[in-house]
Amino acid sequence: MEIKILPNQFLLDDGTFDLDHALNFCGKIAGVCYSKEGFQALENEDVEKTNRRIKRTLTSGHHSVYDHVFINFDIKNIPKILAMVLNNEKQYTTSEKSARYTKFERQDGSIITEKEEELYNKWLDIFEEKIKKSYSNVYQDSKIIKLAQENARYLVSVFMPTEMIYTTSLRQINYIAAYMIKYISNVNKKIDSTNFETKLANYMKEFITNLTDLNVLNAELMKNEKNSSVSLFTTSINPDESYFGDIYLTTYKGSLAELAQTQRHRTLNYQMKFLDKKEYFVPPILEDEKSLVEEWLEDINSVKEVTPQGELVLIKESGTYENFILKCKERLCSAAQLEIMKQTRETLLQYKDALEKTNHPLLQDIERYSHGARCTFDDYTCSNDCHFKEGKTLQRKI
Repeated sequence: MEIKILPNQFLLDDGTFDLDHALNFCGKIAGVCYSKEGFQALENEDVEKTNRRIKRTLTSGHHSVYDHVFINFDIKNIPKILAMVLNNEKQYTTSEKSARYTKFERQDGSIITEKEEELYNKWLDIFEEKIKKSYSNVYQDSKIIKLAQENARYLVSVFMPTEMIYTTSLRQINYIAAYMIKYISNVNKKIDSTNFETKLANYMKEFITNLTDLNVLNAELMKNEKNSSVSLFTTSINPDESYFGDIYLTTYKGSLAELAQTQRHRTLNYQMKFLDKKEYFVPPILEDEKSLVEEWLEDINSVKEVTPQGELVLIKESGTYENFILKCKERLCSAAQLEIMKQTRETLLQYKDALEKTNHPLLQDIERYSHGARCTFDDYTCSNDCHFKEGKTLQRKI
C-alpha cells in the first residue's frame, strides 16, 4: 500500500504533512467563538496563547476545530474491503477506481491468486456471450464489455487492490486510525480470529504506518475516549428486524460488491455481518441455464477462502424516508448496478406495503415512486433516455 498527500497548504517539500502548522491554524480558529476582534486578530496573536488553546482543545476532547483542515490522500493498492471500511465512516469524499470500467489484470506479487484470475477471465467470456445474445439490440460492444467486467469481478477477492482519492478532515483521519487500532487489538485478543479478520487487521496496521510516516497522526486526537469502533462490522443484526415510517430500518442479504455500492449513499447507514453458512450472489443473466448456475456456484465456492466479492452478507440499512427516496432516484435506473437496483426496488415495495398497513401519511407520497424506474417519477427529469423497456420496468437481467 502506498499513500501520498495531494498538494495543499500543509504539504511539506518532502511529501509529509505539516502537522504543527495545521494544529496552529485550527488553534487560531478555536478562538473565534470568544474573540471580539474576529479571526484576523487571531492570525497575529502571540504563539504561546495559540499553543495554550491548542493544548486545551486537544486534551478536553473539543476536537471539532480540527475538522477545518481537510487532507486529500491518494491511496494506491488499498484492498477493496479496507476502502469499504473508510467509506462507511462519515465526513469524507472518495473517488475510486471502478471494477466496471477497468478489466482486472493480476500483477506480479499480487495478493490475487492465479485461480481468481483464471475464473475471472473464464466468466468474462461467458458473460460477454450471454449479454450479446440477449441485449445486443440494446447495448454496444463497449457497454457489453463493461457489464461483463462488472459481473466477473464477483469472483475476485474483496481484498483486491484498488486506488482511491480519499478526502477527510485532520480530526476524522485520526479518529479512524484509533478505530483501526481498536479493531487490531480485538482481533489479536480473539482465540478464533478468522482469516478475513487477520488479513484486514494486517492491512490496517500498514495503513496506520503510512499515516504515521506522513505525520498526520496526533496522540490526543487518537485517544478514542468514547471507545468508538469501526462502524462497518456488527454482530447485532436481527434478520427479521424491520421498521418503515418517517425513518426506516431493514435487513437483507447482499453481496460485498453490492454493499460497496450502497455505501455511496452517505446519508444512509449500513452495517454488515457474515452469514454462518456461505452463500453467493448469482447474476440473473445465468438463471435461464441451470447448468451455468451450478457451474458458477461451484467456481465461486472454490475461491471461498479469499472472500470473493460475490459472497453474500447480512446488511442492515437505516435512515430517513427522504434519504431513501433519494437512493431510489439514483438506483432505480437501467444504468445502475443490477443487484443494488433490485434490492432498492424490493425495499421500496416493502416500505410501501408497511405504510399501507398503518395508513401512514407518507403512503400517498411513496405511491409516486412505485411504478418503475426513476424516469417514471413525477419529480425526476432524465437527461439521457435509455430507450430500454426492460430497464424502465426494472425487469432487466444484466
